[in-house]
Amino acid sequence: MTEFGYTLLGEQRGPRRLVEDAVRAEAAGFDFAVSSDHYYPWVEEQGHSPYAWAVLGAVAHATEHMRLMSFVTCPTRRYHPAIVAQKAATIALLSENRFTLGLGAGENLNEHVVGGWPHATARHRMFAEALQIIQPLLVGQTVHHDGEYFEVPEARLWDRPVEGVPIGVAVSGPDSCELAAAYGDAMIAAEPRADLVQEFEARGGVRRPRYGQVTICYGQDESRCRRTAHQQFAYLGLGWPVMSELPSPVSMAKASSAVTEDQVALTIPCGPDLDQHVAAVRKYIDSGFTHVALTQVGGESQGAFLDFAEKELLPALRS
Repeated sequence: MTEFGYTLLGEQRGPRRLVEDAVRAEAAGFDFAVSSDHYYPWVEEQGHSPYAWAVLGAVAHATEHMRLMSFVTCPTRRYHPAIVAQKAATIALLSENRFTLGLGAGENLNEHVVGGWPHATARHRMFAEALQIIQPLLVGQTVHHDGEYFEVPEARLWDRPVEGVPIGVAVSGPDSCELAAAYGDAMIAAEPRADLVQEFEARGGVRRPRYGQVTICYGQDESRCRRTAHQQFAYLGLGWPVMSELPSPVSMAKASSAVTEDQVALTIPCGPDLDQHVAAVRKYIDSGFTHVALTQVGGESQGAFLDFAEKELLPALRS
């Protein structure tokens, strides 16, 4: 049976609000919550970007049974992989084993704050090497690593769950699917692509969870929802190869300035219509995803969305 998650989108909410939203999402019946991990918002209109790991710690303490996940953390530039492993182990303990470490190769927007952004080929090699450090640390091994990009003379996690911490790996093509199957307990994808699920399973990921994320903009006024989605999420139309390279919210806004409101509404369902929101989620279910996280556009609309999810959307999806 498919499980449904709520997105704690730090780009559009401050830290205290995110914790409050997580508590409300658990009460509404969401199975899990995922947290973005950014240094910048995508565009200035979103207006926020607190430190995700402090938020996750607070959410772990404030919730009781909803599972948690970073969605996703880049373990190559802002964070050294050995430190990512330590953070993940700590959140797993605070949440009493409700945490999955979601990892990806990152984007210039958030990682350039500590230095230059490598070419995609180098980024993928760095990501693979980071996984070689993180995975054994999380299962209790002492790591000695002298690689192309990272040096770990000696590292061991002193506080971690005995059973380790599950890892989810973001995928976009055959190479990343192979990496996810080798190092991940789950795959993560930003599009409802059945070919990624099939590739992941073919590489050895059979019967492992497959996580997706769908963006919607629920509200009673469809025209207002369309405006909000266009102001805050027009960049989705650029595609990941472009989004991963742009260095700032200003450049993201300029690059997506030609994207129209109608184009955004084709990819983000807007307004009060239950059926269109269900249809957007169903694309992932039909493509073979086992877990789907919902992202509600608009910081101030989270309360209304969570009420809608509890009373209408989640029951409809589960039926």
